[in-house]
Amino acid sequence: MSGFVEKPEPLQVPGLVHLHTGKVRELYRNEAGDLVMVASDRMSAYDWVLPTEIPDKGRVLTQLSLWWFDRLADLIPNHVISTELPEGAPAEWEGRTLVCRSLSMIPVECVARGYLTGSGLVEYEANRTVCGLALPEGLVDGSELPAPIFTPATKAAVGEHDENVSYEEVARQVGAETAAQLRQSTLAVYSRARDVARDRGIILADTKFEFGHDAAGGLVLADEVLTPDSSRFWPAAEWEPGRAQSSYDKQFVRDWLTSPASGWDRRSEQPPPPLPREVVEATRAKYIEAYELLTGTAW
Repeated sequence: MSGFVEKPEPLQVPGLVHLHTGKVRELYRNEAGDLVMVASDRMSAYDWVLPTEIPDKGRVLTQLSLWWFDRLADLIPNHVISTELPEGAPAEWEGRTLVCRSLSMIPVECVARGYLTGSGLVEYEANRTVCGLALPEGLVDGSELPAPIFTPATKAAVGEHDENVSYEEVARQVGAETAAQLRQSTLAVYSRARDVARDRGIILADTKFEFGHDAAGGLVLADEVLTPDSSRFWPAAEWEPGRAQSSYDKQFVRDWLTSPASGWDRRSEQPPPPLPREVVEATRAKYIEAYELLTGTAW
């Protein structure tokens, strides 16, 4: 059992039809048929949406995504139409709302890895592969890979876990042409972002993207992009293969949840407890630090 500890009641706004409550975002459709995405401050970990929010998190995700979309526009189009608040929307939505093109979304999490860690490390230690791709001997947690790799995953519902799949399985599900486009675009965007982040003292270890097709069948980058929620960012000056790396993401939350202090057993069916103030503040600070380092702009 997992999912929402306390599922929120979506706000009703005149002229908008509520479509979906995700882990972080509320999705609406406006009268023109465009999508309106509102990033909340919700935090998820271990397939649970936690009962405690991280202040400003939704704004950080939205503003950082916009910054990246601008820097990737020559590689691939994105879904953003406007950042203007819909008429009648609450002031709280300012800075966390995107009006977007409606796309036919491709049901694949497009993951690019430049370094070995996480679920990729688990598979590598068992088989010397990641998503079926053979890797050389001698790699450890945090090792840089010989070249970035495309390691797709299934797109799971709230409360369920994404599962790594092979490239061949993606081609079977969405067709060989679309699979090839996904791999090429994912690796191109990752490579651009890796170089940008490296210039700012940050290692982009891995990241995931979502894509959709527009009405003409063109591939479009959607959802969020290259945020601490969707990526592993490591301080380059502290990188040391062979151990867990410091990171700009929700690691404070994960560490506390799995510590004796939380009193929570992630293998149980019990929901996780509320986060203490110090974990909330440390996590917020890491998200803002990532934004400031990448963009060069004070939050």
